[in-house]
This record gives sequence, C-alpha cells and structure tokens, in this order.
Amino acid sequence: MPNPEEPVQDEVEGTILVDRILAELELLARNVDILERLSDNHPMGIIRLSEALKLPIHKVRYSLHLLERQGVIEPSAEGAVVTEKSKEFWRDLDRSLDQMNSIIQHLKDRAAGFRAKNAPMAVAPVPRAVAAGSRRER
Repeated sequence: MPNPEEPVQDEVEGTILVDRILAELELLARNVDILERLSDNHPMGIIRLSEALKLPIHKVRYSLHLLERQGVIEPSAEGAVVTEKSKEFWRDLDRSLDQMNSIIQHLKDRAAGFRAKNAPMAVAPVPRAVAAGSRRER
C-alpha cells in the first residue's frame, strides 16, 4: 500500500521538470545581471563582478563562459567587455520573454480551470428541522 507521505511518481517527475526550468531561469537572470553590469561599467573581471553582484566566483565564471560562447562578451586584459552582438541578445531576450509569458499565462489559465473543475463540492448543511426529525425517528 502506498505511503500517503510519499509523493506519487508523476508528482516527483513534474516537480523535477519545474525545478529544472526554474534553475535555467535563475541562470538566465544571473547572465542578464552580469551582462547589464558589464554594459554599464565594463571592463570588469571575475572578482569585481562577484563582489558587485554578491555572487560566488564560480557562478560568475560559468556565466561569463556562457556569455562568451554566445559572443556577447569577450575577454580583455582589464576584464570582460561587451560586444556589438549584445544588442542582438537584448532584442532576442525580449522576444523570448514575451513568448515565455504567453506560455506561462496559458498554463496558469489551464491550471486554474483544472482546479475549479476538480474542486471538492461543498456539502450543504442539513437544516435543523430535518436533523432534529431524523433523531426522533431513531
């Protein structure tokens, strides 16, 4: 017999999927923070970025690596600098976030509809006269 304390397998897999998406969004947010900081105050090295954004050095290093692979930053002797390709990144990001917003709203609407459809029915209280009469019949 399944333990009611343990999540059902589908719930676990669903949670894992959502957790992965959230982790990717957090990474995207961190990359955006770093790119924004570099756009305002470039060039900056890993340590200065880490201190300015209050992030661990290893996370800053990883984000810089990803941004460099995308071609939106490049290394220099003084630290990372933003490239012209960053303008394309911001434009694409805006478009992608609009698409994500649309999908998220669609999912929220479906979830609300599902909850409403599957909400437990409210049990109407038994009128006192009926309840009192049923006791007398016993």
